[in-house]
Amino acid sequence: MAKNPYSVLGVATTATDAEIRTAFRALAKKYHPDRNPNDRGAEERFKEISAAFDILGDTGRRRKFDNGQLDADGRERSGFQRRQPGRAGDPFGAGGSEAGDFSDLSDLFSDLFGAGRRDGARPRGAGGGYRESPVRGRDMRYRLEIDFMEAVSGAKKRVTMPDGRVLDLTVPIGLDNGQTLRLKGQGEPGAHGGVNGDVYVEVNIRAHRVFKREGTDIHLEVPISLKEAVLGGKITVPTIDGDVAVKVPRYADSGAVLRLRGRGVKDAADGVPGDQFVKLRIVLPEGGDVALEEFVQRWDGGDAHSPRAHFADASGG
Repeated sequence: MAKNPYSVLGVATTATDAEIRTAFRALAKKYHPDRNPNDRGAEERFKEISAAFDILGDTGRRRKFDNGQLDADGRERSGFQRRQPGRAGDPFGAGGSEAGDFSDLSDLFSDLFGAGRRDGARPRGAGGGYRESPVRGRDMRYRLEIDFMEAVSGAKKRVTMPDGRVLDLTVPIGLDNGQTLRLKGQGEPGAHGGVNGDVYVEVNIRAHRVFKREGTDIHLEVPISLKEAVLGGKITVPTIDGDVAVKVPRYADSGAVLRLRGRGVKDAADGVPGDQFVKLRIVLPEGGDVALEEFVQRWDGGDAHSPRAHFADASGG
């Protein structure tokens, strides 16, 4: 047996039409299936709310319920004589339903969700019965993994949906990890003339072996030799647009960062590229170098240079 519609909507029996409408809107928005996918409890609650409003949202049906002529399921109670339709002055006959502002809820659901009721039926209007209303198709979701360079430079991709359809999509330049692409109208078909749903593609970007991205900036660690660190010189550095020549200053320390302006990722909104930051890392010869060892031993300035001088008395605070 259905619950009392006043209790379902959480309103008093003396509630105004506006109060009933407000309560229904809040509950319908909270429990609508589009907002609670795969939640059977929410779906049943939504049906219960809709059924309650089907009674209380129509002035004539609400009056019948209040007078005991309708039960909580909206059915005529036995023992009450149903008058002939269209009889003048009959507020309870089929031709005399006094529907208020709630006779057609398509505008309300369109406002809340951009679609009609999930079951494709509008509540009873002045003419009685149910009328089919447009129902928007459900949205579909898909996850796509792409390469780092595809996200940076843009790409054309083809995806196969769970229903077997093959869709083409464009990955825009500068797409960031976790962003979602929308394919309008490619979701499940609508019913009763309703528009199709959309497809939302969440894009995950595979990490690059040398480049790291922060917003529109690119970060890269570049190894240099001891000779390049001491004497400086030009080295070749990879960027997302190809190799470029970069000047290393003399006496460059490990950890020093060089900035390459405009060598980052183009912003997806305005097309302005970020920068590339090159962090230098001094790498000594692999396996050792006897000549280098002999030179360092003869280097008079080696003992005079103390790179840890700032650590003095560090334990004392």
